[in-house]
Amino acid sequence: MKHRIVVLGAGYAGAHVAGSLARRLSAADVEITVVNAEPDFVQRLRLHQLAAGQEIEAPQLTDVFAGTGVRLRLARVTAVAPERQVVALPDDEGGSELGYDTLVYALGSHGADQGVPGAAEHAFDIASRPSALRLRERLDSLSRRDGGGKVLVVGDGLTGIETATEIAESRPGLSVTLVARGELGARLSAGARDHLRGACDRLGITVLEHTGVVAVEATRALCADGTAVASDATVWTAGFTVSPIAAAGGLAVTDNGRIVVDRMMRSVSHPNVYAVGDSAYAIGDNGLPQPMSCASAGNTGMQATVAIVGQLTGGKVPNTQLKYIGNHISLGRRDGILQMVDGEGRAKPTYTGGAKAAKIKAGIVRMSLWATSHPTFTLPKRRQRLAAVPDASAEKTFA
Repeated sequence: MKHRIVVLGAGYAGAHVAGSLARRLSAADVEITVVNAEPDFVQRLRLHQLAAGQEIEAPQLTDVFAGTGVRLRLARVTAVAPERQVVALPDDEGGSELGYDTLVYALGSHGADQGVPGAAEHAFDIASRPSALRLRERLDSLSRRDGGGKVLVVGDGLTGIETATEIAESRPGLSVTLVARGELGARLSAGARDHLRGACDRLGITVLEHTGVVAVEATRALCADGTAVASDATVWTAGFTVSPIAAAGGLAVTDNGRIVVDRMMRSVSHPNVYAVGDSAYAIGDNGLPQPMSCASAGNTGMQATVAIVGQLTGGKVPNTQLKYIGNHISLGRRDGILQMVDGEGRAKPTYTGGAKAAKIKAGIVRMSLWATSHPTFTLPKRRQRLAAVPDASAEKTFA
């Protein structure tokens, strides 16, 4: 009987692991199934661009995995039962359970309202494609109004900064305000902070520092100091959280629901369950938890892949690097910041800014999409056939 590997989630981490396992393991020995709720791959790194009104690619997962031997199940996972080694897929036709021998948990993260009253009801987020598209529709309607409208972005982490600058650049008719709980860009070097302030000034973004939002209403946000900020569209980027599915299934998790793993990315409570990406609480080479990021998805995904291959083939399992080297921040399409960090995760004194940093970030995004679209690092057979046909429409669709 084939060894059943089930991968939950086809984001950056899940798609990478599934493709890497398909490349390294024999189809005669293993059966790899990817379960994902949506039919297309979501470029989460670019959802702020989608919300701002730009078009971004969303490859169909059937095309991504065509010719790889990976099976795709379009269903929403609602429960895991590690003691019985099954996952529940009630959204699937008729509802069902899917059994596994090895589980890779890669369900990622989503926006967290932090318990702030009104945030869930009145604010938009860009943690998923549907929510980014809802924000886009709202910005479209504001752009059509005489005098435009007011957009309030709450949260000055990387997502908040990229969202505010992208909207301001793409929709100059709208007034954009960015709310920072502390100093804007506090985790950046002094030079990078100055560059960020200059970008906000250039784009006409109003920055409110040392400001906490305590409630969100339909047309305004209420701040801790008693002031109110008018808003026609409030964008909530003040944190992310993970699904409660892992905790509910009895897996060992942190207080915020991330699966606690060992150096091989195995659950400390259920060793045949591996967690990667935002879902995993993994300790990096510097002794600190890996942050939720695309880079961490790649690092944890590579470690889980070699661990699973080693387990099934009896080969030696190397320790892949679990390092976080820096942040790549886009400030619209023509500006950016590349901020490297030291072993403790603190910003190094120097940074790269401007068009060069923007090109580096764009290159990283393109590389991430290519790696996902070619999960076994080769063209699937279907696309090989299409590539042989000199048809411009085919090249555009599958490029």
